[in-house]
Amino acid sequence: MATFCFKKLVIFGVGLIGGSLARALRERGESAAGGIVVGVGRSLASAERARQLGVVDEVVALDDDAALRGALAGADLVLIAAPVAQTEPLLARIASFLDDSTLITDAGSTKLDVVAAARSTLGARIGQFVPGHPVAGRESSGVEAALADLYVGRNVVLCPLPENRPADVARIEALWCAAGAVVSTMDAEQHDRVLASVSHLPHLLSFALVEQILGTPDAALKLSFAAGGFRDFTRIAASSPEMWRDICLANRTALVAELDGYLTVLAQLRAAIVAGDGAALEAVFARSRAARTAWQQRGTAADAEGAHGPCDPART
Repeated sequence: MATFCFKKLVIFGVGLIGGSLARALRERGESAAGGIVVGVGRSLASAERARQLGVVDEVVALDDDAALRGALAGADLVLIAAPVAQTEPLLARIASFLDDSTLITDAGSTKLDVVAAARSTLGARIGQFVPGHPVAGRESSGVEAALADLYVGRNVVLCPLPENRPADVARIEALWCAAGAVVSTMDAEQHDRVLASVSHLPHLLSFALVEQILGTPDAALKLSFAAGGFRDFTRIAASSPEMWRDICLANRTALVAELDGYLTVLAQLRAAIVAGDGAALEAVFARSRAARTAWQQRGTAADAEGAHGPCDPART
């Protein structure tokens, strides 16, 4: 993989996602050369931990005009790695400080709302914004959870805009390739529909199961007997409540459509159980098992391919 070079990367939100990208660029020896990484937090104290851990070189507070202007001066790359509801106010905050050559991307889990926010705040400079979404994470959050290899072999989706220059899209692709990711493109509407099905709905269901148990009088007893199945299904319920609140509201149309489809299947399973229709239950379970097995096998093959370099060196 060719070396990815940058002068200055400014990250808004140096938590798991932003911190992992910073660590990848710093610690994956073959991936990045030179460059200063600046972390921006709501306060200096909130960003200082990232500097203490060596994840970033410098930190500034979001409310410090002079420091923020200085941080963005000469920056070739900006990453918005904050909850999606913060995208519009963050872009509005920095729009007047951006150089004409600065590329901005984001790590938001929804894209239609992010694109609308970018158009509203950046105006004629919308071409400098390349929407993105690293489909990776952990149940832990914060910069302490950041990993240099979080993105290795993982999907990153870019949703290029008509105003984006191909060279700028390729530059953002190269950024994520340097972290070891596999980059693909979709339009924003397709992205939100797909991710509602395979990411947003599973998180909602995980939270819902825990909530349902908590609402019963013997919740403590039930949880004391919870084992592997409960652990695996509810692992993602340990994720950030703030982040998932914002995602559910931002992608409500696609998520509600997926939730309605899920409720239809649940109703069918309920009817089969009430009717004692074991054949119907087994047919659903068999189809699901076969589909998951095939998905897991494809994932194993993709992981092996990713370990040998998921991106085309010519594109970095």
